[in-house]
Amino acid sequence: MTEVLSAVLTTVVPVFALVALGFVSVKQGYIDAAAQRGLVIFAFNLAAPALLFSAGVSSEGAGGRAAVAFFAGCLATYGLVYLLGKGPLGLGMAEAALTSLNAGFGNVVAMGIPLTLAAYGREGLETLLGIVGLHSLALVGLTTVLLELALRGAGSVRAFGNVALAVVSNPIVAALLAAILWRLLGLPQLPGPIRATLDLLGSASAPVALVSLGAGLAAFRLGHAWREVAVAGLAKLFVMPALVFLACRAIGLSPAETAVTVTAAALPTGSNPVLLAVRYGLGADRAGATVVASTLVSVVTLSGLVALFR
Repeated sequence: MTEVLSAVLTTVVPVFALVALGFVSVKQGYIDAAAQRGLVIFAFNLAAPALLFSAGVSSEGAGGRAAVAFFAGCLATYGLVYLLGKGPLGLGMAEAALTSLNAGFGNVVAMGIPLTLAAYGREGLETLLGIVGLHSLALVGLTTVLLELALRGAGSVRAFGNVALAVVSNPIVAALLAAILWRLLGLPQLPGPIRATLDLLGSASAPVALVSLGAGLAAFRLGHAWREVAVAGLAKLFVMPALVFLACRAIGLSPAETAVTVTAAALPTGSNPVLLAVRYGLGADRAGATVVASTLVSVVTLSGLVALFR
């Protein structure tokens, strides 16, 4: 028991310590707005794409069935929260869609990648690849269509094509698509110097992404609308992992794939819902509050989940 606890603490504590470092650095003025933006640009436009491309071209295609299990549970959670929003919570279509996004969209890059590497190694990252590649396209695309329908009518579904184009051109998604194309074409393994360069650049993605995540949390306020925040947070941290676990069992994933997939489902809410809410001028305070609250609670829930799988 002591060895398991030590392993979990060694895995989880550094992750949240770097998030806390970013948060405190902003609060104390060590990192200003320009530096914070620089961290985000470096992590998500350079380091993370390098890591994912390098892992993608060397993987053996793991992650396909894991992605099916993940999105089965994810979309079921999304639909359940949407119905709760439209029903008991009394929300309109747009507000219900954003609350559902808060409940389904996890922080699979800034927190998911470093936590997966620390807890399950590079093999675990290969399982995560399929989830990361579809995550934004599926959830942000679906929510955007619902928002456009609610705010502008049925004719605006054409906006989905623009959303899909924007997501595909995202550096992280583009890196994954490039890796898939590389393997489909049967291209040889990356030359040693190029692989070493990508791995060196990619090794910076985890710590920089975590520090930038903490820096971003410093700008959010817990605010109000606690019913929506509580529903989204509970669904994200408890309902979605449970449904994904059931999907993993139904599909017959291996214990290692199940561990990675369920841990990915249990990640706290990511920042994309905040960006979408700001873009539409609707519910940004609730999205930000869900990010903060779910991240704080996930210190306990993720630690327990990693301990369970270890």
